[in-house]
Amino acid sequence: MKLTLAASLVESLRRRIVDGTIPSGEKLPSESLLIAEFGVSRTVVREAISRLHAEGLVYTRRGSGSFALTPPASDESAGGMRRPRTLEERRALLAFRIGFESEAAALAAVHCTPERIAAMDEALAAFNAAGNHAATAMSCDFAFHRAVAEASSNAYFVDAVVSLGPAMIAMPPQRLEAAPDGGQSERLQRVAAEHGAVRNAIAAGDALAAAAAMRLHLTQSRQRLDAESGQGV
Repeated sequence: MKLTLAASLVESLRRRIVDGTIPSGEKLPSESLLIAEFGVSRTVVREAISRLHAEGLVYTRRGSGSFALTPPASDESAGGMRRPRTLEERRALLAFRIGFESEAAALAAVHCTPERIAAMDEALAAFNAAGNHAATAMSCDFAFHRAVAEASSNAYFVDAVVSLGPAMIAMPPQRLEAAPDGGQSERLQRVAAEHGAVRNAIAAGDALAAAAAMRLHLTQSRQRLDAESGQGV
């Protein structure tokens, strides 16, 4: 059966979001650009965006446009690592991360070098500089967690983070909300402060404090996930 114009547009945009051509948090092309590229009407474009919204692949912010969200993982995950599809699976992923990333942070405090601290600082600075650009902030968030894993001097921790990839960082609609002044939202400011606490404990060589700071950060992430899904207390 031949696809309708809207279904064809949905399929094309879905493919771009899932394969990363339009990164999570990135703004989709404007209605005018989509009309010109696909030769369809404004009504078709709006119907396609509505369908993608229903699938949880895009979030539309009034006056700003539509943004890509973290897509569902395919059955074949890189490195054989399962990636989250549902809220329950994302909770389970955070429970897993609390375990291994807390230990990675502790080892990083023992084995860290000035070069590794510099890598964390670079990721933190880029995260703060990203402001309300969600796709960049998400990439920098992942870069920080990878830098901590690399600082542990344990290749298995690095492999785990790399296998999960940036999809391990949640991209809820709330992460796309900018502060009134266009800078970091309150949510992202809290994440930045939690990252900073992890970095400082590692730099101080305090393994217990580093593990505790990472555990607190990821526990807070789980609480934010529950609150943003409407299931928090």
